[in-house]
Amino acid sequence: QVQLVESGGGLVQAGGSLRLSCAASGLTLSGYMVGWFRQAPGKEREFVGGIRTRNLYKYYADAFKGRFTISRDDTKNTVDLQMNSLKPEDTAVYYCAADRQRLGPAMGDYWGQGTQVTVSS
Repeated sequence: QVQLVESGGGLVQAGGSLRLSCAASGLTLSGYMVGWFRQAPGKEREFVGGIRTRNLYKYYADAFKGRFTISRDDTKNTVDLQMNSLKPEDTAVYYCAADRQRLGPAMGDYWGQGTQVTVSS
């Protein structure tokens, strides 16, 4: 059974940092495209960025370049999202997704349950 589990969310003050982690069981993340998404209350789900399989190419949506960094740890079978200089508008539920072929907004063979990030002003 494939399972993705996000962790690391919480409450942080504006300007602070959080590191989210996506841990997989039942699949090896190095064989998948892995992406991060977020969904704020009343808004559509938004693609943050992701990492390709073999060449580890990382893609970030424009709004997140420079503040967010994605990395993969094959020994732990995890993909992390480091978020710096957080703003109140970053408040959302953050999800990871894995896909055999796609990296981008349309990806999503498998999804995690999400982790809440709340940034206070």
